[in-house]
Amino acid sequence: MIKAVIFDLDNTLMDFMKMKSMSVDAAINGMIEAGLDIDFSDSKNKIYDIYEKKGFEYQEVFDDFIKNECGCLENKYLAAAIVSYRKIKDATMVLYPNVNSTLIKLSKFGLKLGVLTDAPSREAWIRLYSVSMHHLFDAVVTLEDTGQCKPSPEPFIKISKLLNEEYENILMVGDWPERDVIGAKQLNMKTAFAKYGDMFKTKHSGADYDLNDISEIIQIINDD
Repeated sequence: MIKAVIFDLDNTLMDFMKMKSMSVDAAINGMIEAGLDIDFSDSKNKIYDIYEKKGFEYQEVFDDFIKNECGCLENKYLAAAIVSYRKIKDATMVLYPNVNSTLIKLSKFGLKLGVLTDAPSREAWIRLYSVSMHHLFDAVVTLEDTGQCKPSPEPFIKISKLLNEEYENILMVGDWPERDVIGAKQLNMKTAFAKYGDMFKTKHSGADYDLNDISEIIQIINDD
């Protein structure tokens, strides 16, 4: 019987990649407006190359980009990038449809709710507060809490202990099968693939359930 539901954060509860793309676009335009002679499309490719190498949570991506373009760090351009990025980031950090109503319904069912993310603690909590979800969860586990990324079992073990639930009574919901589904299945958790947030065109998730909308979790709970 499902007694707790754990959610990945980015691309499961909120559209992280849309926010990231629009924010990077704004940062590039900000640098161009500040006088940096760069091509928009070429610059976006270079910035995403840095993210691919160092992770999408890398905080010095614009530092690296400007150093590569200018030969040194020009703080005028860095400031333009950061301010432009943050303005759009705050405006585009939104939940997927039906997330808030689904979480409230699950809570009313008496289920425990958790967030399990590979994001750094500060960034994860900023996102939760930005979309007013910080109060909805019984436990939040981030990268710093175990030092291990999914699919390592350690983050899943940590949040299970915090929720005080047996593995077989937990449903893990996430958009990345290789991390969320495989990691949870190692401990015999039930799994649901957030197909609506999939960035990899996954054909076979390996999850117990594939979700086209997060609200479909309600039927899974009712049928359990």
